[in-house]
Amino acid sequence: MKYVFIFTLLILGAAGGLMGAAVVVRWSDNMTQTARILPGERVFRMPAGGVPRGGELVIPKEQRDVAARQPNPLRASADSIAIGRQHFGTFCAPCHGAEGKGGVTGPVATKFIPPPDLTHPELQKQRTDGYWHSYIVVGGAVMPAYGEALSSHEAWHIVNFLRSIAQK
Repeated sequence: MKYVFIFTLLILGAAGGLMGAAVVVRWSDNMTQTARILPGERVFRMPAGGVPRGGELVIPKEQRDVAARQPNPLRASADSIAIGRQHFGTFCAPCHGAEGKGGVTGPVATKFIPPPDLTHPELQKQRTDGYWHSYIVVGGAVMPAYGEALSSHEAWHIVNFLRSIAQK
């Protein structure tokens, strides 16, 4: 009788061990087969009709003409330009360069399509404040969207900074 009890315990232990091993193998195999996404590797679109941190409605890039008619709600003060310069340095300078000259002045721009010179007078005349705000928030053809990283209010500060660095 003693040997039957020990044999039953061994069978139960072996069955439990096999079940545990199966869970471990499935967990490990799942982790090796799952797609790995690094930060910044993919740019996901904001959902249609989404409202960013700033609380303003995001106009999709397909309606850029509507967004271009938006007036800038912030007056271009020294404080606004300073805040815009700080955010430009964080989010825009890696591609556009610290002075906004575009080309390959930014460290990231050497690896991709060179961005435009944001200080160019013709570009400054062609683009409205609303257009630039929309481009910052929802992105463009090559430029990623920063609507999840910046509030709409912060994006307007960047627009004021861009206006301040325009060539005369």
